[in-house]
Amino acid sequence: MPAAHPIQAVAKNIKLSEMENFNRKSHWENIYETKPLDTVSWYQPHPATSLYFVNQFELSKTAKIIDIGGGDSFLADHLLKSGYEDITVLDISDTAIERAKSRLGSDALKVKWIVADASDFQPTEQYDFWHDRAAFHFLTEASDIESYIQAAATAITDNGIAVIGTFSEQGPKKCSGIEIKQYSGSTMTRQFSKHFEKAECITADHHTPSGTVQNFVFCSFRKK
Repeated sequence: MPAAHPIQAVAKNIKLSEMENFNRKSHWENIYETKPLDTVSWYQPHPATSLYFVNQFELSKTAKIIDIGGGDSFLADHLLKSGYEDITVLDISDTAIERAKSRLGSDALKVKWIVADASDFQPTEQYDFWHDRAAFHFLTEASDIESYIQAAATAITDNGIAVIGTFSEQGPKKCSGIEIKQYSGSTMTRQFSKHFEKAECITADHHTPSGTVQNFVFCSFRKK
């Protein structure tokens, strides 16, 4: 087998070095510190698809709900307005969570806030409903994916629900300068099949503030 061209070898080594030195938390802190909420691609004042799944499973108002990668999204706002009493938001970015707290004002005291990377989250309690819109697809290493799924399996109650939204195979391949892992309903179902049974998979278009359209796949699962 011919040896790699010297330039190709250098480029490959640089790419590997960048991956090894990449700090996921610092990357997201910088984004949240420098970009206004209404300019980021994931901005969504009314999370219609997420609320569809909340309503579909007819959760009780005392159900324990966790929003993974929730940052300063508006899901917590809508859940509070609907009367849900036990809401947790997890995000890798302190800045994102502080922005959400500031927006919610006194209502922020009704939410539990966790600063953690979804890939190494160590849950200390169990939840009836695990929601993730666009955090899981940032995990591209097999070890991070397996760690996430194991955390979900540990954190979700028996017969509890997980709803995962990612870019579909027709969606973007990058977000905020980071490569992501695209999924279809079938590939996501296979990823979670060890601990979960699929309930439903749907696709949905998200319109970004810049006017582009991102195609998502959302799957709901019930823990075995």
